Amino acid sequence: MKKILSVLLIMMLIIGGLLPASAIDAKVRIVDLTHIKGVRENQLVGYGVVVGLPGTGDNSRSTQITNQMLLRNLGTVIEQENYIQKGASAAVIVTATVPPFAKNGDKIDVTVSAMADCKSLEGGVLVQTILKAPNGEAVAVAQGPLSVGGINKAAGGSSARTAITTTGRIPGGAIIERDIYTEIGDENSITLSIDRSDYTLVSRIAKTISQVAPAQAIDGSSVKVEIPARFMNDRVNFLSIVENLEVSPTMDKAKVVVNERTGTVVIGADVKLLPAAVAHGNITVTVSTTNAVSQPNAFANGATVGFENADIEINKTPGSLVTMPANSNLNDLVRALNAIGVAPVDLISILQALKKSGSLQADLVII
Repeated sequence: MKKILSVLLIMMLIIGGLLPASAIDAKVRIVDLTHIKGVRENQLVGYGVVVGLPGTGDNSRSTQITNQMLLRNLGTVIEQENYIQKGASAAVIVTATVPPFAKNGDKIDVTVSAMADCKSLEGGVLVQTILKAPNGEAVAVAQGPLSVGGINKAAGGSSARTAITTTGRIPGGAIIERDIYTEIGDENSITLSIDRSDYTLVSRIAKTISQVAPAQAIDGSSVKVEIPARFMNDRVNFLSIVENLEVSPTMDKAKVVVNERTGTVVIGADVKLLPAAVAHGNITVTVSTTNAVSQPNAFANGATVGFENADIEINKTPGSLVTMPANSNLNDLVRALNAIGVAPVDLISILQALKKSGSLQADLVII
C-alpha cells in the first residue's frame, strides 16, 4: 500500500507540480473549451415491455395488464390478463439522448432498465416503444434485442452475478421520427459558453476571436460574437473558423479531490499550506475468536455446550510529527506525507484536518 501511494504521489508531482513551462503554455482550440449556447442534446423517455425472458421477468400485475393491452393493439384479445405466463416479460423504462441536428431516420442508442422485480433482462427483446420528449411529443421509436453484458445465474439457493443484468442497451435501437430543429445563435450574433467559469479564460477567448470578428466577454462563462456580414448566411463556415482558433489555457483553482470509497486522492497544482504540524500514528485492534465445545464425561449427566474464546490484541505504533512551513507547495506536502508513510485512508483524514484548521489553501472536494 505504501509503495502504491508513493507511485501515486510521484505521478501527481510530475503532472501537477513539475510541468515544464512549454507544457503549461500549450495552445488549446476554442472548440475544446466552449460550446454554442442553445446547441444542446435532448433527453427522451418511454415505457415498454421486454419479452422472451427465460423465467427471469417480473411478476407484477401491471406488467400483465400491459401485455394484455399490447396484444389487444395487435389484434389479439384475451379475457384475463393473468392468462399470460409470468416471468417471460418485464416492464421497463427506456431512455435515450438525441444529439443536436438529428434528422429523420437517424439511429441512436437506448438504455433499457427494469421497473419491477425482474431478475435479469438477459436474452430479452424490447417491443416497439415510443420515446417522448418532456413536452410529450413523440420523437423516436425503439425496438430490438438487448445487450446486457453480464450473467446472473441462481440454483440451489446459490447465485452468481458478473454484472448488473437488470439494465441493458440496444446500440442503434431507436430511430428518429422527425427532424430536431436547433437554432444557431440569434439574428446577428452567437454566444459561446465555456465549460467552466473563468474570467481570465473568457477574456483570452474574446481577444482571440476579435481577430476575425467583433467579440465581447459578457460574464465569467460567456462570449458574445457578432457575425460578420459576409458570413450572415454561412454560419457553419464562420463557426468552423472560430472553433479552430487557439488560446492559452488557464490554471484552475487549487483543488484536492478525495474519493473516500476507493481511497483515491488527487492533489492539483498550486496547493499551498499555512504553517501546520501533522501528527500521525496508527492503532491496530485485532480480535480473534476460537470456537470450542464443552463435553461432559459419561457420568456427569451434563449437556454438550459450545462456547467462544476471544483474544484481543492492541498494537499502537509510535506517532510521527511533521512540521509544514508557511507557503509550502505541492512538492513539500507530498514529501512530508511520504516521510511519515501515510496510507491513502490516513491521507484523506490528514487533508480534512488541514482544511478544517485553515492550513490547506485549496478547495477540498469529496466525491
